[in-house]
Amino acid sequence: MHPPSRQDYISINFAGQGSGSYNNSKQWRRQSCWRKWKQLSRLQRSLILILLFICGIASYPAVTEQLRGLTDGDPETDSNSVFPHVLPEAVKQDQPPLPEPTSQRKLSNRRGPPVLQNRLQKKENASNTVVEDKASDNKKEGEEEEVIRRGPEGPKDGENKEGSPANQKVQLSIQSVANWREAVQEAFRHAWKGYKDFAWGHDELRPLSKSYSEWFGLGLTLIDSLDTMWILGLKEEFEEAKTWVATELTFNKNVDVNLFESTIRILGGLLSTYHLTGDTLFLDKAKDIGSRLMPAFNTPSKIPYSDVNIGKGTAHPPRWTSDSTVAEVTSIQLEFRELSRLTQEPQYQAAVAEVMKQVHKLNGKLDGLVPMFINTNNGQFTHQGIYTLGARADSYYEYLLKQWIQGGKKENELLEDYLQAIEGVKNNLLQKSSPNGLTFVGEVSHGQFSPKMDHLVCFLPGTLALGAYNGLPADHMDLAKQLMETCYQMYIQMETGLSPEIVHFNMHQGSTRDIEVKLADRHNLLRPETVESLFYLYRFTKDQKYREWGWKILQNFNKYTKVSSGGYTSINNVRDPDYPSPRDKMESFFLGETLKYLYLLFSDDPNLISLDQ
Repeated sequence: MHPPSRQDYISINFAGQGSGSYNNSKQWRRQSCWRKWKQLSRLQRSLILILLFICGIASYPAVTEQLRGLTDGDPETDSNSVFPHVLPEAVKQDQPPLPEPTSQRKLSNRRGPPVLQNRLQKKENASNTVVEDKASDNKKEGEEEEVIRRGPEGPKDGENKEGSPANQKVQLSIQSVANWREAVQEAFRHAWKGYKDFAWGHDELRPLSKSYSEWFGLGLTLIDSLDTMWILGLKEEFEEAKTWVATELTFNKNVDVNLFESTIRILGGLLSTYHLTGDTLFLDKAKDIGSRLMPAFNTPSKIPYSDVNIGKGTAHPPRWTSDSTVAEVTSIQLEFRELSRLTQEPQYQAAVAEVMKQVHKLNGKLDGLVPMFINTNNGQFTHQGIYTLGARADSYYEYLLKQWIQGGKKENELLEDYLQAIEGVKNNLLQKSSPNGLTFVGEVSHGQFSPKMDHLVCFLPGTLALGAYNGLPADHMDLAKQLMETCYQMYIQMETGLSPEIVHFNMHQGSTRDIEVKLADRHNLLRPETVESLFYLYRFTKDQKYREWGWKILQNFNKYTKVSSGGYTSINNVRDPDYPSPRDKMESFFLGETLKYLYLLFSDDPNLISLDQ
């Protein structure tokens, strides 16, 4: 016989309108559930609440993701996008993003150039008083934007099949790069049109006033542009310029010229053109100007004066000092050495080799880093204690490496000085910015570090890469890539997408942006250093992103510096896209270097100016 059962349960009776009927009304259910809940112990109720809370937390992400998908829609259904997974919303046509405060912009983790997506549309919409034919430029952007977003990796093994998406991207990229080369040619033609119309035979174009300015009175822009025209295949323009050189160019003038500037722009331009064409007209002219520059070396120390009168055969320092800048006296060697090799006349190489020999043994260096000035009387460094890779010292380091390569890698003193200097950069000038950790090269003044970096320093990524390619330590290439990123950020973190002449990097914690620009430093002179380094980095790594970066820089030159009547102009304010304040001057190096390196960057022919010869 079973014992009576214990009544430790709850008995619930369902009393409806009819006998045995089931009442499913909401009011009844609320009362019944509440009655059940009240009869549970406090511990049971607590356990149930905790369990429900945990379930809610676990299911929240999945629910919200599903809701977001319902509201945003499927990007694959967007028929206006060629590559919907890669192309950011911010650059789709007719979908301008909301403006974002500059100080709040952060690095994007999308593929392709960082910190670029929101800026692109802003720059497309910005007005520009000096730019012509924006509609055609924007059309090209719309046609090519999808391609430049595809990222640097390229097709992976097994994906490059006929008709596959990867292969289509490669084909589109090939076509786009061809378009980019044509865009460089068109930019050159536009600049040349301004020079030909308003400044033919003179040194520099003033595109806004449709006039010219003279520096030496030697057709500086024309000579500086000769090799660029040949490389770009602009034969008609080249023949016009060649005729002027043959019939109009004379160096028998009573005029003072700067030794360094006339060497790199005139002597260098003529020697390069001779190598490309084989036409002895250019070698004869090179020998003429080279011999007229030699009086600069007639100093007590053999350190050359800064200025030469090429008609009188006399030379002198600047009126205010007997110093020359270190960069100027150590950045003429490539041209003079080559002139000796071609003419079999040793005096040119002997003069510049003596300068390097003296600088090699001088005291006053900081781990291979040199001061900015050197005295032409006693041959000693002056204004010691200031070390920079910017103005007045920059190309000393570049020419150390290039002379070593030019001489067949046999001149050990040049290599030793270069390697020691790079270690000096690492130990004394290299820092990282805040908040994004950009690697940059600062300056040291009497033991105090300054986070100041000139745009001129952007020669360094290309030089480091060239050294690594020629057998120097592999970590030079790693540093080159880091600094290349920094130089590109100096462009895209500006509202016009163009770099200022000088930037200062933030190093203190809590900074909201890495780069600051003082009012006096906001000008852009159409300089070539960054695009030259992009050319080297692409040649050695084949990383597509370097081409994409160069393309964006060219687009921004077209948007903010192109003058409708012909030519391009330097600007005063890269932070103001509405009025960048044009300077009314087109530097000769824009044609002689900037556009040349952009074209070489976009060239698919590694033998077009081979870096192995």
